Amino acid sequence: MKLKSLSIGTFNLYNLNEPGLPIYTNVSGWSQAEYDRKIDWTSRMIRQLRPEIFGFQELWHSASLARVLEASQTAEEYDLLVPEDTNGTRIVCAAIVRKGLITGQPEWIEEFPDKFVLESSGDDPQTPAISVGIHSFSRPVLHFTVQPHEDHGPVHVYVCHFKSKGPSKVFQEDWFKADVATYRKHGTSLGAAISTIRRTAEAAALRFILTEQMKGTRTPVIVLGDINDGQHSNTTNILTEQPRYLVGDSMGGGDVSLYTAQTLQEYRSTRDVYYTHIFQDIMESLDHILVSEEFYDNSRRRIWMFDGMSVNNDHLNFDDHKATGTNDHGVVCATFKYKPVDAGS
Repeated sequence: MKLKSLSIGTFNLYNLNEPGLPIYTNVSGWSQAEYDRKIDWTSRMIRQLRPEIFGFQELWHSASLARVLEASQTAEEYDLLVPEDTNGTRIVCAAIVRKGLITGQPEWIEEFPDKFVLESSGDDPQTPAISVGIHSFSRPVLHFTVQPHEDHGPVHVYVCHFKSKGPSKVFQEDWFKADVATYRKHGTSLGAAISTIRRTAEAAALRFILTEQMKGTRTPVIVLGDINDGQHSNTTNILTEQPRYLVGDSMGGGDVSLYTAQTLQEYRSTRDVYYTHIFQDIMESLDHILVSEEFYDNSRRRIWMFDGMSVNNDHLNFDDHKATGTNDHGVVCATFKYKPVDAGS
């Protein structure tokens, strides 16, 4: 296969599960009517955008995503990547990939790397020791490889979904129940701190995996998903390693760097209108497409050049997702055209 362009999307499905099955504490889940509207809206998004790769978050049941593909009339175009036991009892990351692109078998990474450590005795005598005892991802990371152009090796794709900003429910913990009078007024801040620590650890664990794979290897990588944090957040900075973006005819590129499609789009636009989520009237960008230097315009090792990004987010202006079948995140797609750097330039 020799694609001239490669489009990539990320899509939070907003708890796509079969009707009547529990979703978190909602024991009745989606009604049949709500489910039908979700299938209709989701299938129309896929039919409209039709990227080569679409990563999904918040999928509960494989049958629901298969039904979306059938409704979109694209089932014959894509391979569906979903864990075998996706039966409505847990949340997974999934993907659809245009037929003929996949090489090898997908995997879902649950455990952090064996040698991954978050522990420090402190940088100076005033800094106390710290140890973070988290050993797995909240949502397993989907990893697979594609080969969009036969003149170049496989591209590694990771679909992730990190812990939300929502405060962890510390009121369920034994230590909280043992002293409710003290902790009741601190539940929100303590819960938010735990969520932040968990999300940061997940970003660092995935970064550990990426660096092991990318360092000195010329391995193209795409990371996409709902990382539940903004473009310049610490979560994103850990994943990307904060590369320098060059302009004009400057050439560079970082060996283990990741570049955000959002920033690449900003260099091509006079306005930044990128947002994928609204909470308490605050618009944020939580859903990202990150690419290695092989997809960066100004890299010496460029294979694919950024060719634009779209964010379908008008539905976020209306808080009626159950009534309309919409999701609560924007749908992001980025396109890259095949344009390797001339080795003689």
